[in-house]
Amino acid sequence: MSITRMETTERMSRIVMHNGTIYLCGQVAEDATKDIQEQTRSMLSRVDGLLAKAGSDREHILSATIYLRDMKDFAAMNEIWDAWVPSGHAPARACVEARMARQELLVEISVVAAVKS
Repeated sequence: MSITRMETTERMSRIVMHNGTIYLCGQVAEDATKDIQEQTRSMLSRVDGLLAKAGSDREHILSATIYLRDMKDFAAMNEIWDAWVPSGHAPARACVEARMARQELLVEISVVAAVKS
């Protein structure tokens, strides 16, 4: 069984594919100076791009883990998330408060998806 790694550095691969499953590394916003909603939009746009590169899309997301710097941003983040997730295709999801790698980051997501058949 082959494993495909894309955009690989010494530390990590942005995409790993195995047995029709896609694993994305944690994604954050391109501009961490923005508010929670803009960071969420940017982060999800990056997820869209990586999924497309791996042969999938948001309708094929199996699970998502969302990390928030502060749970006070939960409702504002969910407004963007709810509009982004296609109706009838909500993945299994967890959302937790976490210390981020950089103080200005407000949100990060880790995604597992299926390859489109």
